[in-house]
Amino acid sequence: MNIIIDAMGGDNAPKEILLGAAAAVREYGVQITAVGRRRDIEACARENGIDMAGITVADASETIEMCDEPTAAIRGKKDSSMVVGLRMLAAGEGDAFVSAGSTGALLAGATLIVKRLRGVKRPAIGTVIPGAKQPYLLLDSGANVECRPEMLSAFATMGSVYMEKVMGRANPSVGLVNNGAEETKGTPAYVEAHRLLKYNKNIRFAGNVEPKDVPQGNVDVVVCDGFTGNVILKLTEGVAKMLVGEIKNVFMADLKSKLAYLMVKGGMKDFKKKLDADEHGGALMMGVTKPVIKAHGSSNAKAFKNAVRQAKLCVESGAVESMREKLAAVAQTEEAGA
Repeated sequence: MNIIIDAMGGDNAPKEILLGAAAAVREYGVQITAVGRRRDIEACARENGIDMAGITVADASETIEMCDEPTAAIRGKKDSSMVVGLRMLAAGEGDAFVSAGSTGALLAGATLIVKRLRGVKRPAIGTVIPGAKQPYLLLDSGANVECRPEMLSAFATMGSVYMEKVMGRANPSVGLVNNGAEETKGTPAYVEAHRLLKYNKNIRFAGNVEPKDVPQGNVDVVVCDGFTGNVILKLTEGVAKMLVGEIKNVFMADLKSKLAYLMVKGGMKDFKKKLDADEHGGALMMGVTKPVIKAHGSSNAKAFKNAVRQAKLCVESGAVESMREKLAAVAQTEEAGA
């Protein structure tokens, strides 16, 4: 299996990207094609003692910056590491693509170059988030500020496939974020989305889920528009950091507290790991014809390694092909209902 990576994308590129790629080669047995300025990649590897066994380099002279306008960058920077990598993926020169670069540019590039699955108006970003009961998939978590009801139905279908195929959840449940549990709650678009989800035979719809219940992880897939999802994502990240910091302050207050910490050190380590976004590494661009993974812009080696792992799991599970089949079935059902 060959995973194509954007070696120049992200705040810590290329060093952390290459370190993560090298770790992925060792631990997961994948081959890596690192796309970027060859001289910079090779120099970084030499200076940091990075083992490049299993990693080949594809030269690309340009880099898309976070400040670049997404669509203009994809169309204008033809020899950027992101565009070259996506073209390689579309041409069948690799099985998946991973980038920690600009989210907007990656979304535009995946849509324009790799193309959308039939039945998908716009791809969504699916992010796995820690929950009290279990991690859950949030989508859309930032790609589409406004969504029509049929888009939310497609998100639910794709998210359900992802949780089953990639995360190993049997018969995953789907919840629609809303300000109340009743079917009539929310905007007209969300009321209609509830109706479509209710009659979507390709998912197990659990109804509306209120924001206060989302972190519990009672449902496997949480569906919403990208604006709402991004707010949930960033609020969750902020609260997690606050909790870890406040708990640390409690244990570091005095000698007795420090001694108490030694007694629960193992449990605290597990708690911190549970809240660590680096454990999941990346988010799948759902609705694209081949696996495209968005790693966090500030990814370190551990996070990027796990993003490659996500890519590997997506390829091995055949998640994209399953999404294609399920979306076709949904389209037939909606046409019959119309």
